[in-house]
Amino acid sequence: MFGSSEQSVTLGPEEFRLLRDFVNGFCGLWFDDDSAYFLERRLQHRLRERQLVSFLDYYYLLLYGPEREEELAKVVDVLTTNETYFFREMNQLRTLTGEIVPEIVQRNGPRRRLRIWSAGCSTGEEPYTLAILLLEHPALSGWEVEIFASDISQRVLQAARRGIYTTSSFRSTEPAYKERYFEPVDATSSRVVERVRRLVSFGQLNLLAPEQWTILGQFDVILCRNVMIYFNSDGKKKMVENFHRKLDDGGFLLLGHSESLMNISTAFTLRHFLHDMVYQKPGLAAHRPQGGGMSPCP
Repeated sequence: MFGSSEQSVTLGPEEFRLLRDFVNGFCGLWFDDDSAYFLERRLQHRLRERQLVSFLDYYYLLLYGPEREEELAKVVDVLTTNETYFFREMNQLRTLTGEIVPEIVQRNGPRRRLRIWSAGCSTGEEPYTLAILLLEHPALSGWEVEIFASDISQRVLQAARRGIYTTSSFRSTEPAYKERYFEPVDATSSRVVERVRRLVSFGQLNLLAPEQWTILGQFDVILCRNVMIYFNSDGKKKMVENFHRKLDDGGFLLLGHSESLMNISTAFTLRHFLHDMVYQKPGLAAHRPQGGGMSPCP
């Protein structure tokens, strides 16, 4: 048991490998051999909370402990980084609203429905940004718009559902958007207004557990931005295969600017738009307007 001084416990090489591989198998997060100190530092508090004397004991708790599911949720919370803000990667958002949405409107005209998934939504800035932009889109008047936002961390999902944000989340937000779609809570924070929140539903989801996805249905667009960087090659391949299955023919996959499908998947084509490049699932339903460049997935 930890003493009153709460001294640190050292994470040995074998314990690091056991915990690293266990976390990777559970949710896909990958830590290379240089991440041992990071894992040790992030998990120290969990050992103190559980009054354990070694990381090996903690490993066995995660494997067999009666509260393992609760503890696994805590592990995910302390090991994930959630840096995000409204209107992030604006060129990609311009491509979505200015070029991709008009294509979908033309293709889905008879059913007048648009479904978007924000995968790895963190504290909610991305899906709420999408909701704001789609509310502003004249072509979607009278349409049924659904935005599903998921994350594996319950902690960030709770913050997303509250919809209250401080100054750092608005670093790229135009004043007109903030005035129209947020209401002040106090001197330092603002809340997303109800008509934006109504478009977004949140759910806890493991991106490497497709059995959890069965009730989601199909999507026109999936955004998974700045998430794949935390996965190893096998995890990325599994995730992208699952995304491919959940996209309608002609659907779009938007990744972060530092991410690509090179050496991961050849199931998508790379579309060259005016402001950005985006992956698209080929199929009979895919609409290719004149001037929209296509190239094989790199």
